[in-house]
Amino acid sequence: MAGQSGQSCPVTGYPGADAVSRKAHGLRAWILQRVSAVYLAVYFVVAGFFLLKSPPANYAEWRGWIADPWINLATGLFILSLLIHAWVGIRNVVMDYAPHTGLRITLFSIIGMTLAGCGIWSVRILFSAAS
Repeated sequence: MAGQSGQSCPVTGYPGADAVSRKAHGLRAWILQRVSAVYLAVYFVVAGFFLLKSPPANYAEWRGWIADPWINLATGLFILSLLIHAWVGIRNVVMDYAPHTGLRITLFSIIGMTLAGCGIWSVRILFSAAS
């Protein structure tokens, strides 16, 4: 129970605040999942509109479109949101269905390295398109 641990928050001084912050961890993941989903949806709609309005006819036009600083920034945020969204979703599935701690750690390591690799690869592609 909050307040029964005898410890208080070092910032606010309220007793049991550390227990409340631990309980809020699930809320943080829930909020990250929802915020990233909203950004992904908005990006799809806006990018889809612009691409349907004037689709690039060849590679040079496509590269010119993605090299625009605002499009590049929005695409970078899209990739970050996609990685966050994927991590939170997969993390929840692993925590629910992987019963052993060793298995969880192994799965989290593999998934984390895979997502990090995809993120680095995507950023590399964005930087090369912008130059």
